[in-house]
Amino acid sequence: MIRVLLVDDQQLVRAGLRMLCESAGDITVVGEVGNGLEAVRHAERLHPDVILMDLRMPVLDGTAATERILRARPSTRIVVLTTFDDDEHLYPALLAGACGFLVKDTAPANLLDAVRRAAAGESAFSPGVLGRLVDRAVTARSETVPSADLSGVTDREREVLALVGAGLSNGEIAERLSLGVTTVKTHVANLMTKTDTTNRVRLAVLAARHGLTP
Repeated sequence: MIRVLLVDDQQLVRAGLRMLCESAGDITVVGEVGNGLEAVRHAERLHPDVILMDLRMPVLDGTAATERILRARPSTRIVVLTTFDDDEHLYPALLAGACGFLVKDTAPANLLDAVRRAAAGESAFSPGVLGRLVDRAVTARSETVPSADLSGVTDREREVLALVGAGLSNGEIAERLSLGVTTVKTHVANLMTKTDTTNRVRLAVLAARHGLTP
């Protein structure tokens, strides 16, 4: 069971998120709070697996709360859920350690999928956000992500890398390539080792730099 903490200053939003999460058989809401400071306190007390975090809140904003929570509990997975789909909010949240970034008009099924992906150690982004991250990294002057040599990557791993670059989850990749999810996870782990990358966003950037994504 995935334990989720809801953080949003609007009670109606929290109520809707609770109903959605509790409609899934594998997700349970362990708490809900209306500001970042309470999020820090509840994260320490409740030990959630995933936190759905709003950004603009009173007392302490979501970016600062994310940083504090992850400093104390680095294994916690925090997915930002916000109205503001812009770089001014995106990059500070990611720098603070958020593993995903969703806008509040995300389809309910996609939000539940994002919770599951976060809990499984994956990244979760609204359509378009991952593309912006990749484009910015690919075109940046500074080599923030090394253009790793793919000579040691197998043909199957190259296929997986391309689909990671397209933003697909492990489950979606497994379905696309007729593989087991565990096999896909192994391929992703091997790719990270072979290319010296630390997360799926960096793999996506790598795929784009090598022309593996549309």
